[in-house]
Amino acid sequence: MVPDAPYIPASRSCYPGWTPGIGAAAGRPGHDGQVGISADAVASYVDRAVEAMADIVTGLGDELANTRPDLPGANSPYAILRHCLGVMEYWAGHVVAGRTVERDRSAEFRAAGPTADLAAAAAEARRRFRADLVTAELNARPRGGHPTTRPDELELTSQGHALLHVMEEVCQHLGQLEITRDLLRQR
Repeated sequence: MVPDAPYIPASRSCYPGWTPGIGAAAGRPGHDGQVGISADAVASYVDRAVEAMADIVTGLGDELANTRPDLPGANSPYAILRHCLGVMEYWAGHVVAGRTVERDRSAEFRAAGPTADLAAAAAEARRRFRADLVTAELNARPRGGHPTTRPDELELTSQGHALLHVMEEVCQHLGQLEITRDLLRQR
């Protein structure tokens, strides 16, 4: 941070002038309209992040991939990737494509198992994500809703916003997974 510079919370620093619950719903352009996103661009970022996460998890092997670092509230690499697959399925499958998706978010963080099975699930999730993107109408309202999110919140103002949310989540969790891997290998 620059000394004497005003502090801008990270949640808003990427969206100058954006206030939760306002943005595109209040007639101002959403950030997907400003940058001209495409479903293929989002898919490319998501593909690379999920592939990198699967490589990290399989590279750790079954034991380390299912180990939580010794930090309060930390998740295992396996659980981090499983959570990202849930994010992709819910936000692209339900919110964008309108499919009924059964998701147990809290179970994602307790998940454990063989890394080979999770890598196969990641490959299938990437394929399904691309199939869901074929149905996307980036400027249209989402086909499915989110029961704990107001309809005017950024992720739900358009299908494009929901897809950006998927990209945001998998990219941030890739960084978390890289740090988690380094901590576990250091032990």
